[in-house]
Amino acid sequence: MRRINRAAYLEWLIRHKDKQLIKVVSGVRRCGKSTMFEIYREYLHRSGVEENQIVFLNFEDVEYEDLCDYRPLYDYIKERLLPDRMNYIFLDEVQHVNEFEKTVNSLFLKENCDVYITGSNAYFMSGELATRLSGRYVELKMLPLSFAEFCSGLGEDRKTLSKNEKFNLYLELSSFPYVLRYDNGPKESREYLRDIYNTVLLKDIVARLKVSDVNTLENVTKFLLHNIGNRVSPTKIAATLKSQGKGVDQKTVDRYIRGMMDSLIIYEAVRYNIKGKQFFTQQNKYYAVDIALRNILVRGKDSDIGHILENIVYLELLRRGYEVSVGQLDDGSEVDFVAVNSRETVYYQVSATTLAEDTLKRELAPFRKITDNYPKYLLTLDDVFGTADYEGIKKKNVLDWLLEAWRPS
Repeated sequence: MRRINRAAYLEWLIRHKDKQLIKVVSGVRRCGKSTMFEIYREYLHRSGVEENQIVFLNFEDVEYEDLCDYRPLYDYIKERLLPDRMNYIFLDEVQHVNEFEKTVNSLFLKENCDVYITGSNAYFMSGELATRLSGRYVELKMLPLSFAEFCSGLGEDRKTLSKNEKFNLYLELSSFPYVLRYDNGPKESREYLRDIYNTVLLKDIVARLKVSDVNTLENVTKFLLHNIGNRVSPTKIAATLKSQGKGVDQKTVDRYIRGMMDSLIIYEAVRYNIKGKQFFTQQNKYYAVDIALRNILVRGKDSDIGHILENIVYLELLRRGYEVSVGQLDDGSEVDFVAVNSRETVYYQVSATTLAEDTLKRELAPFRKITDNYPKYLLTLDDVFGTADYEGIKKKNVLDWLLEAWRPS
């Protein structure tokens, strides 16, 4: 069994080590949070931290069922704390603990406790978390494997594949780490992904939202997955499903979308007016956490490749620490992504190919309407003429861009 060393995430944990802040690691189920904790604990051991300084609990393990209430959990940890040394506390899938924040906040008050928690859904990892933890935390938002991480985890028999062959494998097998552990093939990967989908649907959405009509929830989910990269709204989804004889109201659709976003299988990219510097609240775009998961639920078509590439680039920009929105110009044209972090703003257009002259003109046109001097990139799958410079607009091969080394912010 191979384990992929996810250097950017490890660097983030190391950078925040021993700081009096609660370290929160969030992410979709099975994206590698528990393994990341294992890798980090090994780093701590190599750095001189002894085993009795570490308390690790995974609350999806029935062994810790009796600790799924804040008071017995706190007492259990307190008994194991070393008074004269730093203690490293890892609480994995802590959302299973009733009023977990009472334990976490109490440990935070102790100067010799460095606390790390994970959770698989955003119900407590988003708006609620700031209230529960009194703003005393930093958050690492984990995603499944990037293309570069996927390539680094391939077995020896697959290392010699071309970058294009590796990318096709990435889309087919999935970005979830498990698919690489045992050199899984397409059949095993599909079974694994369907299990993830069913678990997320039933545990993270149906149970929490108390959904009585699971078929309607699935219809909304499949609609969003089928329409990645397209502008959609709850009103449009409700109208489309109604026309297909699958009646559902707009409020229910909106609630289900929020549930999918909270479960981190769907991400929303809001529209941003580049000139007016304001966000729109309607007709946003949605992207899937994993293309292979999306493809087992909806039937793809050849024209999907552009939106699939958009999806991959969107997630990669999130990994690299950007806030990502869809750029809207006053004439209604769009730039695929406006990526912003504390250091820079960057514009991206994504296209399968721009070898046809009319396609190239169409993709460059929105860039040329932007009057600021922020960097602008056109990402395509083109190998021939894969790099170019159009009056400051840089064209790159998207696979080379995905494989670039970068440092987390």
